[in-house]
Amino acid sequence: MGHKVHPNAFRLGVFRPWEANWFANPKDYTKMLHEDLEMRRVILARLRNAGIAKIETERSSNAQLTVTIHTAKPGIVIGKGGSSVDQLREDLEKRFGNRVRISIQEIKQPELDAQLVAENIASQIERRISYKRAMKQAILRTMRSGAKGVRIYCGGRLRGAEMARREWDREGRVPLHTLRADIDFGRATAKTTFGAIGVKVWIYKDQISPVQRRLAAIQEDTVPIAEVIAPQLEVVENAPEPVAGVAVPTAEPTAEPAAKPAAPRRPRTTAAPKTAAPKTAAAKPAPKAAAAKPKAEATKKPAAKKATTTTRTTKS
Repeated sequence: MGHKVHPNAFRLGVFRPWEANWFANPKDYTKMLHEDLEMRRVILARLRNAGIAKIETERSSNAQLTVTIHTAKPGIVIGKGGSSVDQLREDLEKRFGNRVRISIQEIKQPELDAQLVAENIASQIERRISYKRAMKQAILRTMRSGAKGVRIYCGGRLRGAEMARREWDREGRVPLHTLRADIDFGRATAKTTFGAIGVKVWIYKDQISPVQRRLAAIQEDTVPIAEVIAPQLEVVENAPEPVAGVAVPTAEPTAEPAAKPAAPRRPRTTAAPKTAAPKTAAAKPAPKAAAAKPKAEATKKPAAKKATTTTRTTKS
């Protein structure tokens, strides 16, 4: 009850890699470990406003140290013409006595990085912005970026209260007990005039299965071979088809002269209206005869009606 586990350390080896990749003898392990920790402190102190989310280190056999900086603002880290990066590399080489190689990787979606979100909230609290507003805005931006769940904790003398308390807000789901869940964790400290306020952020991105990753890696190795062979067979089969199709266009020109007889049909249409005019004139007397017949019929019918009426009167 109440025992909390670091989400990043809990998933090391499952699908999350280590931030320090090197091997050392037992005698040199303590020295190299403290070198890594000191190097991270120096970089974070110098590039505090550069939005650094993660620093990865790698040591090769020839005593070369490779440092990878993941940042949301690469322009600040590089500087004008790479001056700040060169200066940082020279300082690290003088301090630790090893050859240092620095590589920079840009974070395209800082809203999905828990460390950057926590630092953003801490900086807003330092500028006397309400912690509730900062938390809600951070949650809204993160969910719009495609996250499935966010949880944020703020603890300390919130709003300058005499008694420290802890406030939290959440949206979506954050399954901390699921190892397959890709959950990013970050924390930052806001140093204010009335004390330090801690910020913790959990971001649930998606669910990842290690078995699916292994199968995907195997399929990626075999699929390219099949893709290269398949197009070659199709090209050989399709090559003779255009040759047979050459005879088809020869029949098309014969259809073009057949359209020429359509021109003499135009004079026929001009003669047609001339004959149509007398027909309409001759047809006019026909309706008169037709009109006369109904009149005769109309005259006969009322006579029959009168007879019927007379018979009815006699009966009454």
